Amino acid sequence: MTPYLSLAIWVPIVAGVVVLGFSRDRDAGFARWVALIGAVAGFLVTIPLYLYFDTTTSAMQFVEYANWIPRFDIHYHLGVDGISVLFVLLNSFVTVLVVWAGWEVITMRVAQYMAAFLIMSGLMNAVFAALDGILFYLVFEAMLIPMYLIIGAWGGPNRVYAALKFFLYTIFGSLLMLVALIYLYSVSESFEILEWYKVPLEMSTQILLWVAFFLAFAVKVPMWPVHTWLPDAHVEAPTGGSVVLAAITLKIGAYGFVRFILPIVPDASRYLSGFVITLSLIAIVYIGFVAIVQADMKKLVAYSSISHMGFVTLGFFLFSQLGIEGGLAQMLSHGFVSAAMFLCIGVMYDRVHSRQIDAYGGVVNTMPKFAAFMMLFAMANAGLPGTSGFVGEFLVILASVKVNFWLGFAAAISLILGAAYTLWMYKRVIFGEVANENVAKMRDIGSREFWLLGVVALAVLTMGVWPKPFIDVMHASVANLLTVVSQSKL
Repeated sequence: MTPYLSLAIWVPIVAGVVVLGFSRDRDAGFARWVALIGAVAGFLVTIPLYLYFDTTTSAMQFVEYANWIPRFDIHYHLGVDGISVLFVLLNSFVTVLVVWAGWEVITMRVAQYMAAFLIMSGLMNAVFAALDGILFYLVFEAMLIPMYLIIGAWGGPNRVYAALKFFLYTIFGSLLMLVALIYLYSVSESFEILEWYKVPLEMSTQILLWVAFFLAFAVKVPMWPVHTWLPDAHVEAPTGGSVVLAAITLKIGAYGFVRFILPIVPDASRYLSGFVITLSLIAIVYIGFVAIVQADMKKLVAYSSISHMGFVTLGFFLFSQLGIEGGLAQMLSHGFVSAAMFLCIGVMYDRVHSRQIDAYGGVVNTMPKFAAFMMLFAMANAGLPGTSGFVGEFLVILASVKVNFWLGFAAAISLILGAAYTLWMYKRVIFGEVANENVAKMRDIGSREFWLLGVVALAVLTMGVWPKPFIDVMHASVANLLTVVSQSKL
């Protein structure tokens, strides 16, 4: 059988290493083309994962297994199910976007910039495919390094502070996760993640493991109140860094909830579900209000990401098919929409070199094509029916109402807030008279930017109008997850 998962991991990593060979400034053109070819090849090798995926089974598919460190029962064990396979495709798709988006924008250390994204893409695919605990931990940690370099080397004026804050927050939670993994190995004599689902654990032990995993993944999501690193990281990161950070890195935190927390410590998860739901509602509502008052476009979209990811964790801890599928759909949709929003901000920043909302106004007069694209993405960010942003939020609200009407009502408030902060920003930036001479000089998007935004727009509309191909893939795996979670380990 063709090792599709290994190809998804190693094709972009090898391409990234090759790109580093063109590190001289005069080789920048070659570096761009090699990076683009590597990114496209990395995406193409993931397509069979969807085409040949069996939606009728919850078993792991495309499994690869090899001895790595036999003494400690550590293996190179890969596999995907309906919960993880779509995120491998999403990650590889977004990698093509960020390489394409940085084509003309990045002019210094081009090879290193492109290589960082390619290597990170392979590592993130490994996170979604890893079925060995130590393999998961190593790639989970290793992906921090390229992102740290991207923010620290190509970011804004406070890039070093933002990169260090990002690194310290995430490494703290990860170390607690390592302790939890080692404990699970001590009681099961295995690092196989699927074996840990069967290990009986006392409630006190489950709660301690739950806390360790929760801190690791909640920081990554990020959930309130451990979210403060995200706005800083987004503001200082280059456009490509913001796209990957929002579209993929946050999803890894949410993925940890359904791969580790819910099935390994199900009793503690049910016991502490009220706590997570409360934090999720705070993120959805409070952070929505915080987003409204932001003057920086990137910071506004960063806070909106925290609010949208609150829907994901809310859906997961409702313990229903609708809720978990809604959370996963929201993760996919947010991958498209947040990437699009940051790409749009990047397009304007390349022309005016400001992210402040009051630096714009009347952009539609000089960039009508761009204004049309940004309108679509703004509506998707607000959850307009017919766009991908509506699908996940609708499913989670529906699942919430089935549990408790007021819970669903509180979650639905975010639809109003999402429309408020997104359209308020859009109105001030795009409509009105031309605010200043910088806006008057802005040129509309060229063919590269048109097709870049057009591809994302197609994805947003496809998922919004026809979500069935996405939902069908995850259905059997979510049903199996709920079966595992419903079985007490006490």
